[in-house]
Amino acid sequence: MNAKQTISKIRNIGIVAHIDAGKTTTTERILFYTGKAYKMGEVHEGTAVMDWMVQEQERGITITSAATKCHWADSDINIIDTPGHVDFTAEVERSLRVLDGAVVVFCAVAGVQPQSETVWRQANRYRVPRIAFVNKMDRVGANFERVVAQVSERLQSKPLPIVIPIGCEDSYAGHVDLITMQAHIWSHESDKSLGAEFQKCEIPAELAEAAKTARDHMLETLSGFSDEILELYLEEKEIPEALVRKTLREAVIKNQVVPMMCGSAFKNKGVQDLLDSIVAYLPSPLDIPPAIGYKLECGKEVEIAADPEAPFSALVFKIATDPHVGKLVYLRIYSGTLEAGKVVYNLNRGSKKERIGRFLQMHANQRQDLPKAQAGDIVAAVGMKNVGTGETLSTDPDHATLERITFPETVISVAIEPKTQADLSKLTDVLEALMDEDPTFKAKIDPDTGETLISGMGELHLEVIVDRITREFGVKASVGKPQVAYKEGITATGKGESQYDRAAGNKNQFAHVILEVKPLERGKGFRFENRSKPEEIPAQFVKAVESGCQDAMNDGILAGFPVVDVDVICKGGSYSETDSSEIAFKIATYEAMKIALRAAKPVLLEPFMKVEIETPEQYMGDIIGNMNSRRGKVINMEMRDDIRVIECHSPLSDMFGYSTQLRSLSQGRASFTMELLHYDEVPRSVTERILGVFGYGQPPQQMVASDI
Repeated sequence: MNAKQTISKIRNIGIVAHIDAGKTTTTERILFYTGKAYKMGEVHEGTAVMDWMVQEQERGITITSAATKCHWADSDINIIDTPGHVDFTAEVERSLRVLDGAVVVFCAVAGVQPQSETVWRQANRYRVPRIAFVNKMDRVGANFERVVAQVSERLQSKPLPIVIPIGCEDSYAGHVDLITMQAHIWSHESDKSLGAEFQKCEIPAELAEAAKTARDHMLETLSGFSDEILELYLEEKEIPEALVRKTLREAVIKNQVVPMMCGSAFKNKGVQDLLDSIVAYLPSPLDIPPAIGYKLECGKEVEIAADPEAPFSALVFKIATDPHVGKLVYLRIYSGTLEAGKVVYNLNRGSKKERIGRFLQMHANQRQDLPKAQAGDIVAAVGMKNVGTGETLSTDPDHATLERITFPETVISVAIEPKTQADLSKLTDVLEALMDEDPTFKAKIDPDTGETLISGMGELHLEVIVDRITREFGVKASVGKPQVAYKEGITATGKGESQYDRAAGNKNQFAHVILEVKPLERGKGFRFENRSKPEEIPAQFVKAVESGCQDAMNDGILAGFPVVDVDVICKGGSYSETDSSEIAFKIATYEAMKIALRAAKPVLLEPFMKVEIETPEQYMGDIIGNMNSRRGKVINMEMRDDIRVIECHSPLSDMFGYSTQLRSLSQGRASFTMELLHYDEVPRSVTERILGVFGYGQPPQQMVASDI
């Protein structure tokens, strides 16, 4: 088999879903049926292979995406099992960036849940073809048709059932395959083989009509993508199975349909058919469009085809710290072939050389050495020192760089304080290692208080980080109360003018800048426009003016929080041929920017969260009353069976400790999910309280040349 044929047999897939839909259980069954694991691990027992971290086993949730490789139907399947909790959404983001296909798991009872929508949007952004697996068909309240309808309505997608269930809840026995028109039944006998054996038989008589209707719907849909199927269907002729599978595969790869399957991973039903569908319908690296790279010097787009003979090109999508081998760098290889021990260039760091000591095939936290890696592979590499998430490695120093991965901003921070001097020096190294691993984790020293602040995506995210710092890395530290990542904005137009004219050493420094600032829409960031004439501010100083504006925005006006969503126009100024310099223009701009921002009616901005609460009806009144007391607004309410779903928008600062309170209000029967919605203005009364804490009214620190 040549290299191209080998690549055509690779499937790089992710298992994604809302928390508790059964992703890890499904992955465990896949590993068992493919022979990768000799026994089934269970999430609730803390024995799941893919949930290998102590924190994952204790909490019964996935925290970090784990990679593994298995073999099925003559194909190699690289699987990444991702977290479902919104606090760890970056793990899903970076996994979908490098995967060719995804299996989206839905709970047959709860259907499309908030994090299901989030991961679906992420998959849309990267145009990842998907298969949907409706899990937990054995649970009370399971309804396959309802989940199919929700995928269509809520996710604005085109679901295409390729099976229909045989029974549901306690009577769930398997499904009818609409392509072969056979029933796949897992009987009590198959329980002895842990679901590895099942019967293929005639469709039960009571389902014959429903199966024919469902197959007709499937063929009607596919006829829209194939003239051959349309012709045969209209003539009421037999449509070959191979043609149906070929057309379905093409439609899935083009993201035109999403095949819907069903099963019960926990009860060992339906997973083998899911594996068959992964191989049959999800793309190989050769089936998807070539990756797009950009030439650094000119920004020109370049296509990078999955060719093992081309120059080596790989994207770093994850970094992990392994106690046995050190820094593990996870790579998706887009082109070329490379042997272990060879040198590559890090294109994002000035083409610095890095030596790859070893290639490893990861199986959760187990490793296997590989002599080489080629296009289409997902592997880990050991031996590299200076490399970060989203960077491109290549054997050609002038190769195009792959697009970096974008991550959401942190919204919550806590102060962390080491207990001894020895812990202090250790903590610095640990925080750097954790920031390398997790791009949504940030650590910095507060310039005013000298405290070390760590920031993340939510309370659970920081709780897990602190747990790792103390247990995994052995640093003794105490943690303060959570703090919200506030920002500042402006609500009006403001003008500022500053002239910097003073002696520094034996040389005079001169710069004069006139600025105007205007508010931008929320989320638009920073925009700079130079309208000064060359005789007022020469071109070589314009960059320094822009940099001075950003420095002033980073320091804030009200309480030192970063100012966002500002349009800056440089109106003019003046310079001296002998005394002007970049530093002088930076300082003058900084002062002018501060004056302009103060004149533009600054306001404090806080993160607002989208909160979705699922509760039995009898607790709804108490929960809504409590949400109102937290400055939350109820946006929407709907009924799902006997459960009420309440969608609210609430400021993050008022949501701390909500999980405990929700449990007490509902006797532990309600649950909620929360994700960042947007930043919005803080009410005046709350602003005064916050600024009282952060020292409102203090004059801003003066900027001097030594600060630059």
